[in-house]
Amino acid sequence: MAYGLLKGKKGIISGALDEKSIAWKVALKAKEEGASFVLTNAPIAMRMGEINKLAEICDAKIIAADATSVEDLQNLYTQSMEHLGGKVDFVLHSIGMSPNIRKGKEYGDLNYDWFLKSIDVSALSFHKFMQVAEKLDAINEWGSVVGLSYIAAQRTFPFYTDMADAKAVLESIARGYGYRYGKAKNVRVNTISQSPTKTTAGTGIGGFESFYDFADIISPLGNASADQCADYIITLFSDLTRMVTMQNLFHDGGYSNTGISTDLLEKMGELKK
Repeated sequence: MAYGLLKGKKGIISGALDEKSIAWKVALKAKEEGASFVLTNAPIAMRMGEINKLAEICDAKIIAADATSVEDLQNLYTQSMEHLGGKVDFVLHSIGMSPNIRKGKEYGDLNYDWFLKSIDVSALSFHKFMQVAEKLDAINEWGSVVGLSYIAAQRTFPFYTDMADAKAVLESIARGYGYRYGKAKNVRVNTISQSPTKTTAGTGIGGFESFYDFADIISPLGNASADQCADYIITLFSDLTRMVTMQNLFHDGGYSNTGISTDLLEKMGELKK
């Protein structure tokens, strides 16, 4: 059921790779709620994914951009404003990548050049998205910028290695730029710490399936799905959340505040029998 929450709003959605992507779900929900937007991703990701299919469904223009390139982002905002007929109201940063994780490097054996790449792609690009937008005055007053994070920014998950550090930087940038952009233009900046989600990127992390089940049994509401995360993001794009900024918002079925669950205790008891 649509509520018209984004009627007349314009935006940029990054990171839609395939139908499992949270960004893909956000695009579908945004279209349903009345928004018009541009889709963007890195050229290599576009070749690997199915973004053309999504663009056709949403009647959206695709503008390729490497999120680590200031020049590419300048082009992205300029072309987006030309295509959409004005400044944008929302931006989704759904970008993350770790060469160390992809290549099986443990946290005590990181390749530091790859580590810097993880930080640049997964966190500094969030700053670049906003710095470029501010300089171009590309986001309307009371606009909304949302980045996707994970609880590994606060707690240790051995399999998440350097991506945990990248997410910590991402959340710090949301606070720093949230203050700056709020004072300058009333633009709000938030991150969402989502449950383990069966996206193409998520399932590529070693031990993901076991951890997904663990988080699901800990969380009183269970794991939040990609569709449910998209619903939450839409509320942050809408005018209903105008006074929410500089926050890392947990969208995880209660996992972040649960020490141990009765279900897990029962499972542990069964294993001891």
